Formats: sequence, structure tokens, C-alpha cells
Amino acid sequence: MTPAAFDITEDRILGGRLILRQPATGYRVGIDPVFLAAAAPERPGGRALDLGCGVGAGALCLAHRQPTLQILGLERQEVLAKLAQANVGLNHLAGRIEIIEGDLLRPPAAIASSAFDLVLANPPFHRPGRASAPRDSGRAQGHLEGEADLAAWIERCVAFAAPKGVLVMIHKPERLAEILRLLGGRAGAIEIFPLWPGGNRPARRIVLRATKGSSAGLTLSAGMVLHEADGRYTAAAEAVLRGGAALEG
Repeated sequence: MTPAAFDITEDRILGGRLILRQPATGYRVGIDPVFLAAAAPERPGGRALDLGCGVGAGALCLAHRQPTLQILGLERQEVLAKLAQANVGLNHLAGRIEIIEGDLLRPPAAIASSAFDLVLANPPFHRPGRASAPRDSGRAQGHLEGEADLAAWIERCVAFAAPKGVLVMIHKPERLAEILRLLGGRAGAIEIFPLWPGGNRPARRIVLRATKGSSAGLTLSAGMVLHEADGRYTAAAEAVLRGGAALEG
């Protein structure tokens, strides 16, 4: 199926700075890839890999925030990969972002033979059988782990990172213990940023940074409150989502 074979919307993200074409139903970009890119530390002139890049939202935001970074995006779903390629062109970033269709378990040579200063990952959050599968197959692949489970995602992220390269991941808090166990002996200097919905409710997302080969300890950030009492985004969240600000601890 090609992108032209189903309905597509053309939307704007990052305060209207970036154009984003995406399926009208099924997989739709939320705030996760924007926060993922905002958490990436500055790497002037470096190389970044966005694993499971979807329609390219995270890669586009990262390119906007770090204008000297070269970015490679890997996406398994053909339809999303083609939309990501189109979005790169629409935003005039063809010289800085390349999108490759492929599987992280069987990575293309361009990835398997490279080492990256930054590796970004927004993996499926749920184990099969622990959550209901969305009816839309594309959305289901984005929500439920398949052949590549969390252990495989982390193993691949660390493998693709250069020595002292930084892994940035967004996930659900209930899987934090598993993530920390899987990173043990592989990465350190781990920083955890909870994203609080507001109203004294528990965090539904965490953003995590880890440095390959580091033995430094863990830091738990105060994180960020996303919503005011009336449901509006807080000024801090707006600065990230619309202003392109970095996610600060």
C-alpha cells in the first residue's frame, strides 16, 4: 500500500514550523516524538539514529533543534516510511535526514555498519496479551511489541551507539525497572525525566537518557508537569511542544 492509497492529513507541529503528513486514521503523531527529540543532548556535527521513526516527527524536530546534526531514520512499516520520506522533502531537510525502510532486528547495512552519537527510540509500550490490540494494524504495531521486544530494542539501541553515545528513549513508568535491568552493564549516567499530566496524577510517560559505556550513577529529575488545572498545556510544556525548547531536568 502506498501513501496515496488511503486518506492523509497535512498537519503542523512545533508551533507550525514543521509540516507533517500522516494517516488520517490509525497511527497518529502525539507529543511523544516531540519530547523525545527535545531530550536529546546537543551533538554539533554529530550523527543520530531514530529507530522506529514513524512518519518522521521526531527526526524533523531533532533536525530543527540541532541544525548541524545528520539524522538517519529507520521505520519498519512501508507506508509510514514513505510518508516520512515525503515529510523530509516537504520540510526541505533532504540533505540532513535520510529515511530507510527496514527492521531493527535485521538492520540495513547503512545502520549495521555505523556508530551514532545519538540513538532515539520510541518503542511499542505494551507486551502482547497485556493490552488490547487496536483494530488498525499500523496502530497495533506501534502499540504492541512484536518480534522485537523491549530487550531487543535496548540491545539494538546500545549496539548502534558509538562509545559514549547517548540513548534517548520514551516509555511507560511501569516498565522502568525492566529498562534499568536491561541497561545494566551496558550504559550509565542514566537520567530519568517523568512527564506528569498534572492534577497530582501519576506520570504516564518517562523520558530516559543513558550513556553507552558510562559507569556514572542514576539521576531522577523533577520532570515536567504537562497540564494546568483547566487542561491547557503549562508554559514549560508549550515551550517544548511549540517553541522547540530542550527538555531540561
